[in-house]
Amino acid sequence: MSKLKPLQIDIVSDVVCPWCYIGKRRIENALALAADVPVEINWRAFFLNPWVPREGISRDDYLTAKFGSVEAYKGIAGRVVEAAGEEGLVYRPDLVKRQPNTIDCHRLIHWADARGKAAQMKQRLMELYFRDGGDLTDTEVLIEAAADCGLDADDVRRRLATDEDVALISAQAQDASDKGISGVPTFVFAQKYAVSGAQPADMLARAIRQVSAEVNAQAAE
Repeated sequence: MSKLKPLQIDIVSDVVCPWCYIGKRRIENALALAADVPVEINWRAFFLNPWVPREGISRDDYLTAKFGSVEAYKGIAGRVVEAAGEEGLVYRPDLVKRQPNTIDCHRLIHWADARGKAAQMKQRLMELYFRDGGDLTDTEVLIEAAADCGLDADDVRRRLATDEDVALISAQAQDASDKGISGVPTFVFAQKYAVSGAQPADMLARAIRQVSAEVNAQAAE
């Protein structure tokens, strides 16, 4: 039996995007539905709110700037909370008090990737933010999250204090923007086909199977 070529899936998303939180669970469910298809997952940085300063801003100020008022977001949030719940996830917008700039979060995910733990790191940061209302502008919160995922706390503390990989992460986010990606999550299959939004798992599973079949058919020619 011929060995299938792994399908490359680039997942462009941000840790403070609620639909990315939901989309991560849905792509994981899709991968389970298409478990016979070998894949190679790459987590790509995206800045949902590039205008938020490195030190972050208060959640109320953020909601007012983005949605016009704190109250205006409540109606939107209800739908997202419900969608998260349907995936077995918890989103507690009432607990979020600070809106972070996410470049340091993306640096952690990149560093965790070297140990094969990018998805775990991404999940931990999202849970802290959406479920627990964690302050992702707090370096100690980030260090603890990294330690939870098996990274060395002292090493992470040292690296966060530098500009290590800031340029790399910024370039990743710029590359996504240059390719016309403006909404996340976006799933890019085989560097060729992009699916935007937190699509249902069965739809993503079909895409995985179709593109994998195409890629392997081309490889066999």
